[in-house]
Amino acid sequence: MPLAGSPSLFFYLPVERPSIDFRHQGYAATRRATLVGAIAVVLWATLATLTAASGRVPPFQLVATSFAIGGGVGIAVIVRSGRGFAAWRQPWPVWTLGIAGLFGYHFAYFTALRNAPPVEAGLIAYLWPLLIVLFSALLPGERLRWHHVAGALAGFGGAALIVTGGERVGFRTEFAFGYTMAFAGAFTWAGYSVLSRRFGNVPTDVVAGFCVASAVLAGVAHLVLETTVMPGSASEWLAIVGLGLGPVGAAFYVWDHGVKRGDIQALGALSYLAPLLSTLLLVMVGLASADAVIGIACVLITAGAVLASKDMFRRRGKD
Repeated sequence: MPLAGSPSLFFYLPVERPSIDFRHQGYAATRRATLVGAIAVVLWATLATLTAASGRVPPFQLVATSFAIGGGVGIAVIVRSGRGFAAWRQPWPVWTLGIAGLFGYHFAYFTALRNAPPVEAGLIAYLWPLLIVLFSALLPGERLRWHHVAGALAGFGGAALIVTGGERVGFRTEFAFGYTMAFAGAFTWAGYSVLSRRFGNVPTDVVAGFCVASAVLAGVAHLVLETTVMPGSASEWLAIVGLGLGPVGAAFYVWDHGVKRGDIQALGALSYLAPLLSTLLLVMVGLASADAVIGIACVLITAGAVLASKDMFRRRGKD
């Protein structure tokens, strides 16, 4: 699997300037920012394969290590650029939102997997792209149209097919706590993504701080809940480094840029490409098999993404 989140990616990210009002940027700039945010979706598609390649490392240990790598690379880029750490001097709501989003989602998700069957927990957790589309209606200057909702629902239908394999899903009351945590994870990530837009003038450099803080908290969760298991081979270490550079590293930087300056409804619907691309990647490396369910899911997710994103492709006047 390619380590798509190489450090060089960070050097090409645009840096937000506090004087810019992103709501009044041109459509071309919005499209570019949306495409930058969509890189996160591609990187998240590598998560399952890289996680499988990391061996038996426990989830919170893996999250702590990956966030430490992602945050460390972000810090290295800040130092190399000479920008300094002024971007980290933010009021407490910014830090609360960032840490709650990055660490809170992962804590809720892995707690859900510990307390509910993974199929049902995963299906609930994948409500977050749909919730992003719905929550976006609360943002200033945003309008929620029928095609946004229809596209997100089609994407969720495709994701549901992938997660369940086309089989029936049975929700049982004894797993209520796990289901609740899965819902909490979905709401946490959707809330973080949408509310980040209200802090559009906060530079993306601060995400490195979110990663470092999340690494510390995940480390504490690991020490309390898990037994340390060290990677047993060079390939497992490489997989962990790949996680820190890609889906648990660069992805959060480009996502921050995308949700602040791009088409957030389109990004929500495009996010359903992650489970599809993830499954296709698992098929390519021999960890899963292709079938008709994946084909139907592909049609639903692709059609939903195109439908929800159609505003980006309309002809506009000059920006």
